[in-house]
Amino acid sequence: MSTQTEVRPDVGTDTSTGDDTPRFFHYVKKDKIAESAVLGTHVVALCGEVFPVTRSPKPGAPVCPDCKKVYDGFRQGD
Repeated sequence: MSTQTEVRPDVGTDTSTGDDTPRFFHYVKKDKIAESAVLGTHVVALCGEVFPVTRSPKPGAPVCPDCKKVYDGFRQGD
């Protein structure tokens, strides 16, 4: 069983860089991204962070190390 994930930003104040740019982008369930972007609902990242999707990641953007660790654990179980 595989879980589709996509990197999305965390816009919480604790991970913001001060210029409204997220410090990390998080992995979240892919099917929840559009709903969050359109309706403003919150998503839960693999690391447990909860936030609304407001930005798309750019190639090479930094990924949350906790999300990456959880995601890599899923991939090793395949």
